[in-house]
Formats: sequence, structure tokens, C-alpha cells
Amino acid sequence: MPEHVKVVATNRKAKFEYFLLEHFEAGLALQGSEIKSIRAGQISLAEAFVSVENGRDAFLVEAHIAPYAQASRFGHDPTRPRRLLLHRKQIRELWDAVRQKGVTIVPTRVYLKDGRAKLEIAIAKGKKLHDKREAIARRDAERELQRETRKGE
Repeated sequence: MPEHVKVVATNRKAKFEYFLLEHFEAGLALQGSEIKSIRAGQISLAEAFVSVENGRDAFLVEAHIAPYAQASRFGHDPTRPRRLLLHRKQIRELWDAVRQKGVTIVPTRVYLKDGRAKLEIAIAKGKKLHDKREAIARRDAERELQRETRKGE
């Protein structure tokens, strides 16, 4: 990742719950107090998802951006839908993908790039239970292997 990019938040559950097929970078239409909170790292993507409406607009829904304390009464609603800034062709591609069965769009991480908040989203297909178990087994095996190599040092 380039030096001028600072990752603010990641959706760690996304890789576990879904097969991530294709990634996109989207800008976020934010209010002033929201960007201040994001720069302070006060954002959560745990419950968030992306909604495409009528193939025209994409929105980040249920992402929690904590209210900025110094904004006083001019603050923002923490879970309001936020418009994603994408090219029309990209929105159409997302819209076509979402209409397939079992496919959704999940936010994977939020980062600051040249002072602007960017959201990485991915077209995702849900994993079945056996896929998740396989991932857990693989992760445990890697952890065990690392323990063994540390003991040998």
C-alpha cells in the first residue's frame, strides 16, 4: 500500500463471512463533523452494507461514525445512509451483480488517501458453514505452525 494511505477501519468479518469477488474504491459524501471523526478513527463497519437503489445511486448503510465531540449542536446522525461516489458504469456493474442470488456488496475498509476518505467495497458471495469451518481449520493450522517455528528459534 502506498505511503500516503492511512487505513482507518477494516471489516475483518467480511473475509470470514463472504468470498470477496471484485473490489472497488469509492469516495464518501460526508459532512464536516463526519470526516473529523473518521480522521480520529471513530468509525465502525461491523453492521454496514452497501445498497444500490434503482441502478443509479449507491449508499453505505448502517456504518457507525461516532459524533464528533467538538461539533456541538452541528453534529451528525451516527448511522445515516451516506452516498458513495462512484462512476455510473461502476454503479451499473454493482447493480447487475446484486440482482444475482446470494450476491451482496460489503464494505471491507475505510482509509484516508491524500486527505480524502475512501471506502473499499467488494462484490461478495456468502460462504456456507463448511467453507467457514475450512477457514477456521486452516487458520488454526497456520497458528500451530508459527508456534512450532518460534519454539525452534
